[in-house]
Amino acid sequence: MAGPTVRRGMTLGLGALWWWAVARLVLTPDAGGLEGAIAAGGWGLSLLPVHCVPKGRAAGAVSAGRWRQAWRAGRPAGAGRSGGAGGATTASPPRRSGG
Repeated sequence: MAGPTVRRGMTLGLGALWWWAVARLVLTPDAGGLEGAIAAGGWGLSLLPVHCVPKGRAAGAVSAGRWRQAWRAGRPAGAGRSGGAGGATTASPPRRSGG
């Protein structure tokens, strides 16, 4: 039970510190580098993807080779890395001319 309580206390404390720094930057002319660093650091932390989980534990995660398998499945039979003779893919429209 101490874990969530400590986490909430730290969150509230750091949030109050960030708001103090932002308010001091906006309201007082003598705000300095400390307030700016706290405000910029807090804003930078908000950009981090903190709700990410490892791919193996994520709901709806796909395997690592899924796109590679799908890419290879769309190639014509016998095609190499360059897409085969003529450079046509299975998604190419048919040619209109006979040549």
